[in-house]
Amino acid sequence: MQKLDALNIKIFADGADIAGIREMAEESYIKGFTTNPTLMRKAGISDYKKFAMEALSAVGNRPISFEVFADDFPTMETQALEIASWGKNVNVKIPITNTKGESSAALVGRLSKQGVACNVTAMFTAAQIEEIMEVLSPETPAILSIFAGRISDTGVDPMPIMKFAVETAKSYPKVDVLWASPREILNLFQAEEAGCGIITATNDMLKKISLFGKDLTQFSLETVAMFYNDAKAAGYTIDTQENEPSIKKVHYAA
Repeated sequence: MQKLDALNIKIFADGADIAGIREMAEESYIKGFTTNPTLMRKAGISDYKKFAMEALSAVGNRPISFEVFADDFPTMETQALEIASWGKNVNVKIPITNTKGESSAALVGRLSKQGVACNVTAMFTAAQIEEIMEVLSPETPAILSIFAGRISDTGVDPMPIMKFAVETAKSYPKVDVLWASPREILNLFQAEEAGCGIITATNDMLKKISLFGKDLTQFSLETVAMFYNDAKAAGYTIDTQENEPSIKKVHYAA
């Protein structure tokens, strides 16, 4: 098993819970942070800028992404410029399209030329990658957030699209390809294999890092013990009277 410190990929903590952000900020292996409006809503955030200022204070000088939330491009641009002004380590998340399916490439191009570090999010296709690469300024950092996890949810292997993105971005040294929406720790090593610069992960997923290198025989034994101890704690018994088998106590888990 590869050791965490041997990986080239940067791990960004993904979330909007301030306590969780502070917790992850204590970990040296966390190289950046990402948020989005959905995570913020789930965390009960009502004041966008207040949350952003608290998050910025928690993460120090590490990069953090905040997303625009307008659906028309002029307002997106206004929001992007305001968000970018919050700190030199701020990346502005711009969705690849608005809700009408209209491309945000022109907006990304204008912002990139103004020196705004864009994190282009919700990307799924090679066509989207090519379109964005054509408008980026080579002098301005950018992130391409490709939702590998959601691609795999459709039954499609995300590795070819991730490798295509990495290859396409090679001529732009300031562009990072980000493996978004991972589903399991294995995705960390897949993202490394694909050559991605960044992978995001929630706090719950990051806690599984403690399992790196765990002996599988020992893990198997612990799992068997868990089943045994839970059955014992539940008080399960089986009446073994001949021809009259019955389970005296059964609980069905949802």
